[in-house]
Amino acid sequence: MDFLSSVVSYILNLGAPVFVPFIMLLAGLIVRMKFKDAASAAITLGVAFVGMSMLIGFMVGAIGAAAQTMMERTGLELSIIDGGWTTMANVSWAWPYAFLMFPLQVGINIFMLVIKKTDTFNADLWNVWGKIFTAFIVLAVASPIFGSVTALVLAFVIASFQIIMELNSGDINQHRIEKLTGIPGITCTHRMLFFAAIYYPFDLLLRKIPALNKPMDAAALRSKIGVFAENHVIGFILGVTFGIIAGYDVATILMLGVQAATALMLFPMISKLFMQALSPISEAISDYMNKRFAGRKLFVGLDWPFMGGSSEIWFTVIVAIPFTLIWAVILPGNKILPFAGIINIALVVPAYILTNGNTLRMVILAIIGVPFFLFVGTQFAPMITDLGLATKAIDIPAGQLISNSSIDAPVFTYAFSFITQFMQGYFIPLALAAYWCVGYFFYAKELRKETAQAQTQDNTN
Repeated sequence: MDFLSSVVSYILNLGAPVFVPFIMLLAGLIVRMKFKDAASAAITLGVAFVGMSMLIGFMVGAIGAAAQTMMERTGLELSIIDGGWTTMANVSWAWPYAFLMFPLQVGINIFMLVIKKTDTFNADLWNVWGKIFTAFIVLAVASPIFGSVTALVLAFVIASFQIIMELNSGDINQHRIEKLTGIPGITCTHRMLFFAAIYYPFDLLLRKIPALNKPMDAAALRSKIGVFAENHVIGFILGVTFGIIAGYDVATILMLGVQAATALMLFPMISKLFMQALSPISEAISDYMNKRFAGRKLFVGLDWPFMGGSSEIWFTVIVAIPFTLIWAVILPGNKILPFAGIINIALVVPAYILTNGNTLRMVILAIIGVPFFLFVGTQFAPMITDLGLATKAIDIPAGQLISNSSIDAPVFTYAFSFITQFMQGYFIPLALAAYWCVGYFFYAKELRKETAQAQTQDNTN
């Protein structure tokens, strides 16, 4: 058992830039791609992942430091350290039962493909840690209520539910994702897309406002305001604005402007590498499936970075930062200081898909969404800290709490992890779970209708 755990942990700890391309290489060979073509595509995918990670790290170093300075200037002290997603992943993998989640995810995926309850092959196996995270939170919450054995079973039941919903989310979002990215046969199976169910009722209201229901993506903005909608110009303006708010000197302000301009200009370039890598593999998989399963397509589910070329995403991410800091100050009960998670992709990508890239609605939804992340980050801090201390996965000073201000799918993760607390008279998680289910049902209904209409149109043409 320990040997199996060590092997699985070693493989997954290689990280997304190594592990995901390896999975895609195997997938390419299985569907009879030539080795040189599959290997080239896999290596290009690894390069794309590394490039995107480097740019995000660059953004965190530049913009995140400015945000930290802004917060320090307020003199506010928030007691919970924001360790970011990497800290959460390290803590999750230190959970004693973590190695069981990998075969569980693969097994459920294969079973659902066989019984035709999904058309998505989830190649984003590295992010299995998200299910581990959910499971150990469930165990921590449910153990005092049911005992450790029953709570452990419940933890894996809820993790299995998350695996199933990630596949379902990949299915229903695929058409819109393909339309936005131009990459055929690819979808996103990351749990961050679950947050669209929370946004959905708000977006329905925003759509009723005429000014917010017109094309407002990067292309539309360029046609209206010209050079001021170019990535590098937007980045420079936002960087300079942040530098001024942070109280930097002129030289540092201008450098921050150039750094932000550099990041926003390079993101679309890196995104093209994802398209270059994924297109031949997805086409090979589609051809393979069409030969063996008449009329059935198989989608490849991946992490979000292949959508990272969207100017709308990065514009919204940066604009959301000052509002995140404002919410951190004024939100009752918040104790987490946003820092490592200040570049909050999970806040924006669901809004991008939901709004079809409508930048103005994305910004409004992101502002609405921030409190959910801060609330959940605060609620999870004691359990994350306890596991970190117990496993010694991370160094935590005595008396210090640690969490993450950008936990993926915060409402889903919190609601279903804490849902058993209704037995102790605490009904907020149960209410949020009901809200999420209703929002997801109607959002999925809209996406399925849109996909069906597109398929009908294609058949007509």
